[in-house]
Amino acid sequence: MNSPTAVDHQTTDEVDSVNILIVDDEPKNLTVLESVLAEPGYRLIRATSGNEALLALMANVFAVLILDVRMPGMTGFELAKLIKERKKTARVPIIFLTAHYTEDEHWVEAYGTGAVGYLYKPVNPTVLRSKVAVFVELFRKTRALELTNSALLTEVAERRHAEAKLTELNALLDQRVIERTNALETSEAKLREAGRRKDEFLATLAHELRNPLAPVRNAAQILKFKNSSAPEVRWATEVIDRQIHAMSRLIDDLMDVSRINQGKIELRIERVDLVDVLQDALETTRPLIDEYGHKLVFVAPEQRLPLDADRTRLAQVLMNLLHNAAKYTDKGGCIDVIVREENGECVVTIKDTGIGIPSEHLATVFEMFSQVEAALSRSRGGLGIGLSLTRQLVEMHNGQVLARSGGPGKGSEFEVRLPLATPQLDGDEVASATDGEVRSNAKDAQLRILVADDNVDAAFTLAALLEVLGHSVRYVHDGEAAVQAALEFAPHVALLDIGMPKLSGYEACRRIRSLQSGVPMTMVAVTGWGQTDDLLASKSAGFNRHLVKPVDPEELFALLADIANQRSNSPNS
Repeated sequence: MNSPTAVDHQTTDEVDSVNILIVDDEPKNLTVLESVLAEPGYRLIRATSGNEALLALMANVFAVLILDVRMPGMTGFELAKLIKERKKTARVPIIFLTAHYTEDEHWVEAYGTGAVGYLYKPVNPTVLRSKVAVFVELFRKTRALELTNSALLTEVAERRHAEAKLTELNALLDQRVIERTNALETSEAKLREAGRRKDEFLATLAHELRNPLAPVRNAAQILKFKNSSAPEVRWATEVIDRQIHAMSRLIDDLMDVSRINQGKIELRIERVDLVDVLQDALETTRPLIDEYGHKLVFVAPEQRLPLDADRTRLAQVLMNLLHNAAKYTDKGGCIDVIVREENGECVVTIKDTGIGIPSEHLATVFEMFSQVEAALSRSRGGLGIGLSLTRQLVEMHNGQVLARSGGPGKGSEFEVRLPLATPQLDGDEVASATDGEVRSNAKDAQLRILVADDNVDAAFTLAALLEVLGHSVRYVHDGEAAVQAALEFAPHVALLDIGMPKLSGYEACRRIRSLQSGVPMTMVAVTGWGQTDDLLASKSAGFNRHLVKPVDPEELFALLADIANQRSNSPNS
């Protein structure tokens, strides 16, 4: 028989075992119980009398007690009562075993002592194991819950201690927080002021850059309308016009920095031919394609494919795809560019013989920062935003871009689909027809136009251009003169700069509106200030339109033609 105190000398492997106390005055019965309950997770402790059982209960914690009823000295019922009276052992489940007490009153007495089971000898092993397993599992869960509760109590105590420490620290840091807050508020005020000055500087810079471009563009338009027969003059005029357009776009990009940082991109839609845009992209990426020694095959359509698109942004889309094809194709590869019309859409397919795209990456290839791991060794920089931007720009054009690949080493294919524009005349016919319509409308209109600009060259060249178009023009160089000229000249259209001396364009517009009578007047702000706040300010001052310098001639001509048409259709004109 094991000593009741042997638990103090158990091995490390037995520490997690569950203690089960078996009590019987017959050693052979204990041996039988040990054979029935021989489980790896059970630690069986013997006792041959009630006293030995009490000693074991004092030294150990048990999951269940298996107790013989009939024992000399102290019966099982008496021992059970003592166990239930002690707080430490009161909740130990007791299973009685008996071969003698079989009457109902014995059952009542057993369960009255707090027993949870009453079995007859010889015991059924399956029933006994099943009952013991239930209480062992309950004991284990209870012990785990107690450990968890203990850990939680410890954590709560530690947190309370930490909270007390934090309270002390907060009290000590209050003054520092106040000092730091004051310092941060001062720093933030300086940053806000620096940001405001930066925005003012950018706006002023854009305004100052736009102002000298306005008379240059006006002069170039005058040269166009003069129809010089000298090829050099026509060529120089076209060069000036293109460069002014490029400079205007650069200035607009300067003002769009914040919008680009916020992911806001504004398209400038115009009628373009897809092949022309693709040629722009090919010219830009040709050096990289040649550097890798790739063979480029370009299959162009037989007919023109007109699009209503932003030429620069669309070229950026195609450049991104061509650049990827060149970069991710081993030297001496082949790149096919195929353009076709299909079901009312322009379709551009760019195929390469490069490293390909694994199937698991096809679904995410257009996501921001997405890169194919196998391509990292060939990467020449980049953050993985090119294809994401490509998809965004294509979708802004009401199109879609698709990626296909047979897998690693089998090349890639990107397909861009864009809606075709409605048919119109060829470019040369459009240009000549537009010129004819503008000149015809200009000569037929005979509008009276007031030009007010403190930039003498801008005012003079714009007035000269409008006179070439057949309009009657008067120009002045300050706000007060503009108000006086409006009263005397009674113009149909007033083109007012905003930043003028004596009276700003806003104030001049308000005064003209307050004094206006008779002929309806269209008030147009013509200024280098072109941000959203500027447009709102001009509208609030009473302007009908807001044009940003250097004014696009076609936009101005169209505006004047609309005004002329409205006047010709108006009974009060």
